[in-house]
Amino acid sequence: MIQTVAFIGLGAMGYRMASHLPKHFEHVWVWNRNFDKAKQHAEAYGTQAVELAQAVQADVVFSCLPTSQDIEDLLAQVELKAGSIWVDCTSGVPSSAKKVAEQLKQHGVDFLDAPVSGQTIGADNATLTVMIGGDKAAFERALPVIQAFGKLIKHVGESGAGFAVKAVNNMLLAVNLCAVAEGFTTLKAHGVNLNEALDCINASSGKSGVTETVLPQRILNRSFPLTFALPLLAKDTGIAVDLVREAKLSAPVIGLAQSLIQTASDLSEADSDFSSAVKLYESWSKITLE
Repeated sequence: MIQTVAFIGLGAMGYRMASHLPKHFEHVWVWNRNFDKAKQHAEAYGTQAVELAQAVQADVVFSCLPTSQDIEDLLAQVELKAGSIWVDCTSGVPSSAKKVAEQLKQHGVDFLDAPVSGQTIGADNATLTVMIGGDKAAFERALPVIQAFGKLIKHVGESGAGFAVKAVNNMLLAVNLCAVAEGFTTLKAHGVNLNEALDCINASSGKSGVTETVLPQRILNRSFPLTFALPLLAKDTGIAVDLVREAKLSAPVIGLAQSLIQTASDLSEADSDFSSAVKLYESWSKITLE
């Protein structure tokens, strides 16, 4: 019986995800390192801002922090309640999930790595895709709570599997983003109308999520709204490359895309959206995609 739910980490995604929990559960606790943000959330959505020591005593604890190391550091500070479930929505490192799951198991706590996809609009609309690794029974217990903000929710394997799927997903985004930047730069260099070309491609075999949404809604209109930071995409592509190396595979496209995204991140302005990676190509070609 789940009576209390907590959400730790109220960033761009977590703030929105946690807003749906009071619609389904009476006792929802929130905590953030900037505690004023937790208070703001409580006023806006009817959650309860609490100290970290109380938040980790909930029956189901969600976390959404920048990195797996942040999660490990936080867990080292607290004592959890036996029988609870920790659901980590961070885009994390699979090996960290395996280690944390084993550590928490010794204290009677289940750990699920449960990264999400769908960006802030999906978090607003409670339509996120959630890819989950960990114990299947724990997944089934936590599922009714995850459904508060998730639409497509899949158990993809043992601990670390959720983080692995998210890393590969974001690597595919990066590959598509680089390919689209190169392709449309080439088209503009040949005097092609990019908007008309985009309509053709989106009705043809070359279409992708990047051509259907990212290019028209972020790049061609030069808006680059910050919903998913470029350094976070670089982090996730790095995780994907590590997975390739651990499996002793050859993946030249993945390796090149990661190098390009990392370079774009290193050269970008602070608080740059992932879509601004195309500016690296623009700096090389002197051609602006608009």
